[in-house]
Amino acid sequence: MPPIPTGPDRHEWTRRALLQAGAASGAMASEFLPSMRDPSTVQTTSSEPAPAAITAPVTLRVNGEEHRLVLDTRTSLLDALREHLHLTGAKKGCDHGQCGACTVLLNGRRVNSCLTLAVMLAGDEIGTIEGLGTSGQLHPLQAAFIARDGFQCGYCTPGQICSAVGMLGELRENWPSHVTKDVADETIAATDPEIRERMSGNICRCSAYTNILAAIRDVMDGTER
Repeated sequence: MPPIPTGPDRHEWTRRALLQAGAASGAMASEFLPSMRDPSTVQTTSSEPAPAAITAPVTLRVNGEEHRLVLDTRTSLLDALREHLHLTGAKKGCDHGQCGACTVLLNGRRVNSCLTLAVMLAGDEIGTIEGLGTSGQLHPLQAAFIARDGFQCGYCTPGQICSAVGMLGELRENWPSHVTKDVADETIAATDPEIRERMSGNICRCSAYTNILAAIRDVMDGTER
């Protein structure tokens, strides 16, 4: 390793000398830190095995049917639906409650199933997109989404429709939103800004928002096709 210049010559390092010094420093570090060469030499602080999962029995009532399951207590409702009951309509998008693709109905109210623990829901009524309608008799919102082309890739559509069902219930009960002008108003007008605000928790990456709004408006006005 070349000597480090000092005094008046300290600014006279050449590029080659600098590279040589860096290589020498790296070699010295690797001698003192063998784990940098071989990750298998890193010693862990504990050799104890990971704790076993804690499970619990739970009966989930989904779309009017009861299902008896034994679940890891950390299992989300979304994973219980998809992995254990094979109801794959609710989609796993962000898994952080930010996109709304996993929206289902819990006792008539919309929830993000990825943030809801399944073992907490014994005795509750859970509704998914599979329970809203059938191929022969669609729910009005399902029919309106088809008529208005309220989807493109369709990934967010089950969550959008479940959220819209819950949202219409909130309007019927006169719940205010962040854009409600007068929260004391006994009849909140279902304006387009109200609908957009109430549906803002459901993201459509294809940006079919205009058609989604039109579909919801058709159902509210009773003009679904």
